[in-house]
Amino acid sequence: MRILGFDSSGLVASVAVVEEDSLIAEYTMNHKKTHSQTLLPMLDEMLAMAEISLDTIDGLAIAAGPGSFTGLRIGSATVKGLALALDIPVIPVPTLEALAYNLWGSDGLICPIMDARRNQVYTGCYSFDQNEKLIMEMDQIPMDMEELIALLNRKGRKVIFLGDGVVPYRKKIVDGMKIPYTFAPAHMNRQRAASVAVCGCIRFRQGYYENGDDHKPVYLRVSQAERERSEREKENRHDTTAAGDK
Repeated sequence: MRILGFDSSGLVASVAVVEEDSLIAEYTMNHKKTHSQTLLPMLDEMLAMAEISLDTIDGLAIAAGPGSFTGLRIGSATVKGLALALDIPVIPVPTLEALAYNLWGSDGLICPIMDARRNQVYTGCYSFDQNEKLIMEMDQIPMDMEELIALLNRKGRKVIFLGDGVVPYRKKIVDGMKIPYTFAPAHMNRQRAASVAVCGCIRFRQGYYENGDDHKPVYLRVSQAERERSEREKENRHDTTAAGDK
C-alpha cells in the first residue's frame, strides 16, 4: 500500500510518500511562501526525484483540519483534484492527531497547539498506551490558552508541547504550568506529511476514507471574515431596530 500525504494546515507545507513501513520521500518547507506557490511544485519535484508515478498511489492522506482556512482549502482542493484524476480515495486525518504522531511512543501527555489568534489555540490531548496505540484523551477543539494551561495543571501529568502555537504562547506556558513539561525539538515540533501519511495508512486499513467529491476540511470555527460579517449584520439589525423604536 502506497499513501501520498499532504499537510498545508499551518505555516508548513509538506508532502510525503509512505509505502507500508517505509518513508519513501518527504518534502517540507517552512519559509515565507504561500501554499499555492509551493505544494504542487514540491509534489512534482519529490515524485520525480523518487521516480514515483502517481498511478502507483493507493490513497491520498490529507491533514483535514483544524488550521489555517486558506491552507486547508488549498490542501483540500489539491487532493480533491488528484482523487478525481486518479480515481483513488481521500483519507482525512485530524491535523492535531497527525501532529501528536510526530512523538510516537512518548510516555507523557502530548499536547499539540496551533495558533488560532485572539489568545486561542486549536488543541487536543493524546498519549500512547502500552501497545503503542495512540489514545485521544481530548478531541481537537479551539480553546483559550489560559483555560488549556489550567486544564493541563489539573491533569497532573508531564506534558509535551508542540506546534506553531508554542512560539506565541511560550511565555504563558512557562509562567502558567505548575507540573513538569517540555517542548518538542525542531525536527518534531511542526506538521509533517510523513505523519499524515502514516496515520492515513492506519485509517485506510480501518475503512476511514471517502471519495474526493465528499471531502471537506474541518474548520472547528468560522473564519475571521465570516465573524466580521456576522458582527456587521448584528450591528445593522440593532441599528434598524433602534430606528424603528424612535
